[in-house]
Amino acid sequence: MSTDVKRLITLLATLLLAALPTTAARAADGDAPSAGQRIANALRTSPVYVDESYADAVPPSRQRQLADRIRRTGLPIKVVLTPFTKGDAFDGESDVLAGIVRDRLPDRRELVLITPDSDFPDSLRGYEWPADTHQASRAVAAAGFLDEMRDAGLADLTAKAVDLVAEGKGEQRYEEATADLGGPSPQPTKSGPGSESGSGSGRTGWWLLLAVPALALTALTTRAALLRSRKRSPALPQLVFATARAADEAQVRRRAEAEVLALGEATRAADVATTPGLQQALDAYAAAGTVLDRARGLPDLAGALALVQEGRDALADSPGLPLCFFNPLHGRAALRTAWRPLGRRDRLDAAVCQECAHTLRDHRAPEVLTDTDGDGRTVPYFEVPAGRSVWSATGYGSLMSPLEGFNSARPRARWSAPRRTS
Repeated sequence: MSTDVKRLITLLATLLLAALPTTAARAADGDAPSAGQRIANALRTSPVYVDESYADAVPPSRQRQLADRIRRTGLPIKVVLTPFTKGDAFDGESDVLAGIVRDRLPDRRELVLITPDSDFPDSLRGYEWPADTHQASRAVAAAGFLDEMRDAGLADLTAKAVDLVAEGKGEQRYEEATADLGGPSPQPTKSGPGSESGSGSGRTGWWLLLAVPALALTALTTRAALLRSRKRSPALPQLVFATARAADEAQVRRRAEAEVLALGEATRAADVATTPGLQQALDAYAAAGTVLDRARGLPDLAGALALVQEGRDALADSPGLPLCFFNPLHGRAALRTAWRPLGRRDRLDAAVCQECAHTLRDHRAPEVLTDTDGDGRTVPYFEVPAGRSVWSATGYGSLMSPLEGFNSARPRARWSAPRRTS
């Protein structure tokens, strides 16, 4: 082998060896876990995860104390302290973080998760699965309203939240902590002669004494109201919206038209003498046609399908389960189950399809049909006030007969929430 060939081989080998570390590094970067997976991996060894940006507020020694505190409770509590920025891996939302981290934990059956509140940076939020057994949401929220926590650091606030969750009286603690936020505004008092007609500076002093506490009280009351309202309505990460974009509205309309037509033909072919439910079927057919003609979106089209289903059952004289409560476009329900919206104490007897039943059984969020409320927001259809939506009032048959709801709403001639026009 010539000297030139040996030199060429040596040079190629050198270049190849030099490239190997770079290639390996690129492969490692490509295989790097996501932010949510990284947090979930860390939580397998410790119930406390603290981002580097919070290392000064919650140093390693305090992290170990928090972890020991959690272990002593015997509860499946996890703490994730990380900042939120719009456009980050969690889109700047604590709700999104909670859902992603839970999905990546090996054991998701029972979990209490404490995170910073993306809406209120100096506060914490509590999440709990599968149910609000330990009243975690209210317990964590209460920690931020306690007088003793007014100037507390993040580590102390988190420790207090853990203690309140372990106590299991979150509702009571929250009501106690916020009881004085809605009290009467301070009333001016007379302080002797000249108190009402003194100098300008004196009147300014009194104005400040009254206005500053009043403004602070208003801010705290507003914050408490927001936390209350957020608690009482189903949390968005617990529901996966089935938006109009996820379903072809034109296709659903064609399906509804075909089914309404088929019901009409079936009623005309029915024998009056042997079909006791014929009149109900005729009423359902007429109602379905009216709703279909005036339908302004998927909620109304689904309502037409629900009316058709009721008409078919009336013809067959064999009432069955209605369409799926969460999303009637899933088809007829397979069973009834008790469902409690997150943050509410009352349970709903909902008829659900097999898919949604499995989803609930796995403590995951069911897909729900959405509507638009009066402010133009996209919400679960059942969150639209019942007085403004026959579908919210009836649950497409889970709460009331769709035909009965339609007849009750006819004087208002409004089948679902009004939509804004551009």
